[in-house]
Amino acid sequence: MAEKNSLKTAYGKFRAAFIATMVFSFFLNLLMFVGPLYMLQIYDRVLSSRNETTLLMLTIIAVSLLISFGVLDFIRSKLLIRAGMQFDEVLAKPVFHRVVKQQIAAPGSGGHVALTDVDKVREFLTGQGIISFFDAPWVPLFLALCFAFHPWLGLVATGGAVVIFILALLNEFGTRKLLQSAGQSGQGARHFASTTTQNAEVIRAMGMEGPLSKRWQDQHDKMLADQAVASSRGSMVMSSSKFIRMTLQVMILATGAYLSLMREISPGIMIAASIIMGRALAPVEQSVGQWKQFIAARQSHRRLTALFDSFPEDKARTALPTPKGKIDVEKLIAFRPGTREALLKSVSFSLEPGEVLALIGPSGSGKSTLVRHLVGAVQPAGGTVRLDGTEIGHWDTEQLGAHLGYLPQDVQLFAGTVAENIARFQDGAKDAEIVAAADLAGAHEMIQKLPDGYETSVGVGGGSLSGGQKQRVGLARAVYGMPKLIVLDEPNSNLDSRGEQALLTCIAELKARGATIVLVTHKTSLLSVSDKTLMLVDGAVEKFGPTTELFQPKAEKSAVADTPVGPQPVLKLQKT
Repeated sequence: MAEKNSLKTAYGKFRAAFIATMVFSFFLNLLMFVGPLYMLQIYDRVLSSRNETTLLMLTIIAVSLLISFGVLDFIRSKLLIRAGMQFDEVLAKPVFHRVVKQQIAAPGSGGHVALTDVDKVREFLTGQGIISFFDAPWVPLFLALCFAFHPWLGLVATGGAVVIFILALLNEFGTRKLLQSAGQSGQGARHFASTTTQNAEVIRAMGMEGPLSKRWQDQHDKMLADQAVASSRGSMVMSSSKFIRMTLQVMILATGAYLSLMREISPGIMIAASIIMGRALAPVEQSVGQWKQFIAARQSHRRLTALFDSFPEDKARTALPTPKGKIDVEKLIAFRPGTREALLKSVSFSLEPGEVLALIGPSGSGKSTLVRHLVGAVQPAGGTVRLDGTEIGHWDTEQLGAHLGYLPQDVQLFAGTVAENIARFQDGAKDAEIVAAADLAGAHEMIQKLPDGYETSVGVGGGSLSGGQKQRVGLARAVYGMPKLIVLDEPNSNLDSRGEQALLTCIAELKARGATIVLVTHKTSLLSVSDKTLMLVDGAVEKFGPTTELFQPKAEKSAVADTPVGPQPVLKLQKT
């Protein structure tokens, strides 16, 4: 089912909470008058009349109202927290979906940052920052009451609010670019560190730790420098704001005392005006303090908006019948990401259900790019890839995934158990199907010898397994559920002779069950199980046809480029 306006829907979840919060904020700010009015009555009524009953009743009323204030404030916070959970619930999956799309479209673009952007926006919308913005509209009401007490008191309070607001603007304009630069540098440093440390063995073995550490340190230092300048400016504004607020308290008390001496106001009004002015300035000062979080949330919102604009909502797709595995590739064109450099040049071929295609060619000829198009990982720049007559892009991705098996050249397993990886982390996967997939891939005995068998944790990226073990588990994952189209990119690159024999047996069994198989290989041993062979050279089809017609079993070296030298028999491409 398509994701419809997920970003707007997520923000829409806040609409009711926002309205409710505004209503609660209205009553909460009205209840803020309890303190100053209580002090006013104490000074002007209780102290002058010395009436204990009046004092008791005023205190009971004030405490009751303050209890109501506490309850309303608690409910307001709970509303925002609940809305935040709904926000995350609606947005998390669509954002993850788009991060995957972005990573495919532009590898290394750091699209995973969008996942933290969701957290930043949610934290701002449910935290003190948004509450201070809700309270800010009631500032004029408090200032108006100060004017009602006396114009001089109103002018002092208003002047203080204006000065603090100007400081907030200075904070915005003085730190905006620095915080943006610091955020970009920080993201770049984190992404560089994450991708670099995945190759820790290479770094240590080849003495690359020093230069790579320096490159990371340069990005990290730039982030720290920008943050330090921004924090310094922000601290200056915060310190100035605190100084001004404390000075204003003195000024309004001094003004009130003078007016009281002149008998223009009572001492109670002087105290009440001081409390009200403090309340009037609190949201403004809180806004200054929350400004950094607001800037971060605004930047995150913009990145999320750009992400959703770049990758629109998926269209709802009609569920199609289970495919038989017929593949038709028509004039397929692909470009290197971000350029007009052609990786595939009008590639065309067809496969019938149950056929095995060997895809060969020199390194950089476009083989891996072609198979990524066959499994729908990327969209063609031109031409089409059809599965049972339907374009790959027109299939529902969830439905299509159940009918596809894919073993990439660089096998990556995910943090979890061997069984979870084979079952593609599907809920409710049956143990019998997991074992059957492992057995078909020739990995069952190998898995049994692992420390915890199928429950062995593979670690991040499958780091606890050897290259050959990862490849065999990856093959079991590819054949799980008996998909109709199976694409294997260099499936024997890390296998020993026993593992390669298990692979040949697996391919033969899959073919017998009617699965269509595409093999990318540099080794001639896999050509013997293929029905057709396609040779790519510089992104274009050089040869395509039945393997038995293209090859003859007599040669001293393989015509397949990059074929490793070895004792195995090789085949020679016939000249046609």
